[in-house]
Amino acid sequence: MYAIIETGGKQHKVAVGDTVTVEKLHVQDGTDYNFDRVLSISNEGNVNFGTPYINGASVAAQVLETGRGKKIIVYKYKAKKNYHRKMGHRQPFTKLKITAINA
Repeated sequence: MYAIIETGGKQHKVAVGDTVTVEKLHVQDGTDYNFDRVLSISNEGNVNFGTPYINGASVAAQVLETGRGKKIIVYKYKAKKNYHRKMGHRQPFTKLKITAINA
């Protein structure tokens, strides 16, 4: 059984027991979180699609950790104009463990 959820402007395929990293959610570590934006649920070959979401469906998850990802370097320059700009970026994330899929 798996579900496709929408969070942070992205879609994630999740199953019970999966560990998923999503865009930062403003919740405390160790708490439970419910996703009500479920786009699709597959159960033993039967696939249900929402328009755009499935009414009454939810995915329960436990918040494991909130942090920041690996640093990426953004480097801009313009040739022959003596313009250089170097910046770093670390994207915040929330790591979740999927505990239940409720159809």
